[in-house]
Amino acid sequence: MVKVVKFGGSSLASAEQFTKVGDIIRSDESRKYVVPSAPGKRNSKDTKVTDMLYACYDLAENDQDFKVMLRKIKDRYDSIINGLHLKLALDEEFKIIAENFKAKAGADYAASRGEYLNGIIMANYLGYEFIDSATVIFFDENGNFDAEKTDKVLSKKLEQTEKAVIPGFYGAGPDGKVVTFSRGGSDITGSIVSKACHASMYENWTDVSGCLVADPRIIDNPQPIKVVTYRELRELSYMGASVLHEDAVFPVRKAGIPINIRNTNDPEAPGTLIVESTCQKPDYTITGIAGKKGFVAVNIDKDKMNSEVGFCRKALQAFEENGISIEHMPSGIDTMTVFVHQAEFEGKEQQVISSIRRLAHPDIIDLESDLALIAVVGRGMKSNRGTAGRIFSALAHANINVRMIDQGSSELNIIIGVSNDDFDKAIKAIYDIFVVTQL
Repeated sequence: MVKVVKFGGSSLASAEQFTKVGDIIRSDESRKYVVPSAPGKRNSKDTKVTDMLYACYDLAENDQDFKVMLRKIKDRYDSIINGLHLKLALDEEFKIIAENFKAKAGADYAASRGEYLNGIIMANYLGYEFIDSATVIFFDENGNFDAEKTDKVLSKKLEQTEKAVIPGFYGAGPDGKVVTFSRGGSDITGSIVSKACHASMYENWTDVSGCLVADPRIIDNPQPIKVVTYRELRELSYMGASVLHEDAVFPVRKAGIPINIRNTNDPEAPGTLIVESTCQKPDYTITGIAGKKGFVAVNIDKDKMNSEVGFCRKALQAFEENGISIEHMPSGIDTMTVFVHQAEFEGKEQQVISSIRRLAHPDIIDLESDLALIAVVGRGMKSNRGTAGRIFSALAHANINVRMIDQGSSELNIIIGVSNDDFDKAIKAIYDIFVVTQL
């Protein structure tokens, strides 16, 4: 059995946190490959090392003195090294970083040093081999992740290495220059490593005890989700649930490797298990609730629209021409509604309206702004009658006007549109009807 363990920034923010992480890794012999993030915040007033590196590189790029800021970053790492009583010095590494900053090696290089340096410390602390991600994770000339080359090289390297630390967040392009994933990309690295070594489990350690049914900023102490499928998590992640980087799901899903979200500060908690499929019934009819604010509904009406071949394609072409992505598209016999991000749409609304008129010749175009979309997700909805009815009943009881409802044929999720102002109230109403009443 081989486990890959990824630790987030809050789990590695200080020597004290490193000690917790070390205890977790050593408590299970199968935890052979470790993917660390850069040190996060030690308290609410602190700054993440990655943000410090970005700020430091900005100074270098503008030909300003960056040495004081770089020294502060070095102090963060030295405090971890000294707190762990390690015989390790990063002086040479920081000398190279300073030279590369002066040579303007790029923001990706700068940001990646957070994980790189933390990886060196972690390897030294555990007695594991250090593998620089730039030598085993690859991107193509357009900056896209090269999965095939990475899997081939990384698999071969891990076959020869019993225990290793592989820093998260970055790799290298064809020219050897460092390229990073998007923020939160250490999750992706952990997933890539898991696939390459054919892991039995990918443990993603963070500062929460797994996924929660709803956002704790809206619901007080929401219930944890014990088991969630990849499809459910994908729906929840897309609609704003942010425990795991959504791109991290794909490499392990293809390989059939389960993910376990765990809490570094509560290692005995089972966390959330993310799997391809399961016969375990969820504790509630729904698995989770997530949502986003800031949408516009573009309502397009035309008599006998349903019998006009190509009408939807023509209408949607207007959005494509203006570079606007579409979130949802519920439709009726004589009407279709296109939901788009308000911030993306506002500067182009008249061009889009003009394009729809030119391409599709509708009778009426109407805009409705300041809307929120809420996803109610759950594999249990398929086997429970009246789920949509219970949602409508709960929202009506809370005096919330439903602007849109869209249910996929898989019956895995129901999307509800409400006013931005009703967003929190709607999530509380849905949570109460499906979770609180069942406790």
